[in-house]
Amino acid sequence: MTQSRAGGLPATASARQRYRYTLLAATVAGGLAPAYVIRWHVGPLPTTLLELALLLTILIFVVETLRPGLPPPLWARVGVGGPLTLPALAFIAAGALSVLVSGDHRAALGLYRAYFIEPAAFFLIVATIASTPWRAGLILLGFGVGGAVAAVLNAAVVLDAIRHHVLDLSTTPPVAIYQTANAVSLYLVPLVAMASSLLLYGRGRAVRWLSALFLMIALPACLLSFSRGGYLALGAVGLGLAVSHRWAKLLVPSVVAAAIAVSQVPLIRDRIAYELQALPGNTLDFRIRIWGQTLRMLSHHPVLGIGLSYFQQAMGPFWQDLPKVIYPHNIVLNFWAVTGLPGLFAFGWLAVRAFLLAWHGWRKHEPDWRPYDLGFILVLLGMLAHGLVDVPFFKNDLSLEFWALLGMLWAADRRSGRTSPPGEAALYGRGGP
Repeated sequence: MTQSRAGGLPATASARQRYRYTLLAATVAGGLAPAYVIRWHVGPLPTTLLELALLLTILIFVVETLRPGLPPPLWARVGVGGPLTLPALAFIAAGALSVLVSGDHRAALGLYRAYFIEPAAFFLIVATIASTPWRAGLILLGFGVGGAVAAVLNAAVVLDAIRHHVLDLSTTPPVAIYQTANAVSLYLVPLVAMASSLLLYGRGRAVRWLSALFLMIALPACLLSFSRGGYLALGAVGLGLAVSHRWAKLLVPSVVAAAIAVSQVPLIRDRIAYELQALPGNTLDFRIRIWGQTLRMLSHHPVLGIGLSYFQQAMGPFWQDLPKVIYPHNIVLNFWAVTGLPGLFAFGWLAVRAFLLAWHGWRKHEPDWRPYDLGFILVLLGMLAHGLVDVPFFKNDLSLEFWALLGMLWAADRRSGRTSPPGEAALYGRGGP
């Protein structure tokens, strides 16, 4: 183990001390992901509470990185040889191109900052400071606390509507933080995926208990969002988790039976039945028509799309009687319309590369890291399933969540095999700060 010039401590130990404040800031920033709804202006520039937390985290990271006598951060040492570097850069470049393509450069630049630049910086920070499973788990705990708060608040307003007999399942269920109920499950399902993997395979009592507690809060909130895309994503996550276990032959039928049982709960059954009728104006009918009109629009912009923050304007001649939305509610059409074919292919490249990295880690990494690898596989499965009918990336909290989990995956790939101090290992299992 190499010695640092700062007091002769081992380089890895010095790095851990250096990034302890960044770790705290990153954990708080993760917890504030849903707080992007708290907005104000600094002069002419809009900002959010989440952005303030991210900028503070970046600042602290820079200060701690520049301390003399310590090794360079992980991403600086890996460079272009990193397994996710090239697809991530291609995706970021496609986002920059979408700003130039957009008919509203100012608004597009703001979204590019929120969906690409700041989350990608957070990705590099997480990849650097998540030097052990304990540290990765602490950052994930921050996201979990923020998700639990959002889950409780949104579930409370739905239960209140049920109690007063004012819940109308033919319309959007009520929400407390987000603008739509779908946003609740869009944010919670990736965290459910990670927590489920940690519950089943995590090493250490604290990790399993915290994961179970989060699932006890998040799963009912996802069901009470009445998001059909959320139900589909939960099913994909559940099946993926069941297939991963040595008792898959027993667990897969159990997951299917549980899904059937949940679908027969009266309110959930009514919500699903309403959509299966394909009545004019319901969600299924709307999505089929918006997809068709989006394809018509893309026939005029087949390569570069229409850019960030310009979907509504570009769809002007194609709306007909459709409700005006800001994305076409399909993961392929979302990226194609907003970032063009370069962005669609770059995101696909990044997702496939990440899946292969996670699959390798699930098979080869140390036991402490493997739950994070499997968790990211389940995250991708949930995103793909949810993306069939919704927008699982283009939102402040969702983009940050995706990039942060991607950072944990990269950290797992680079850090697997490193151990931690005995006292911290007792708390987590084998991985401490």
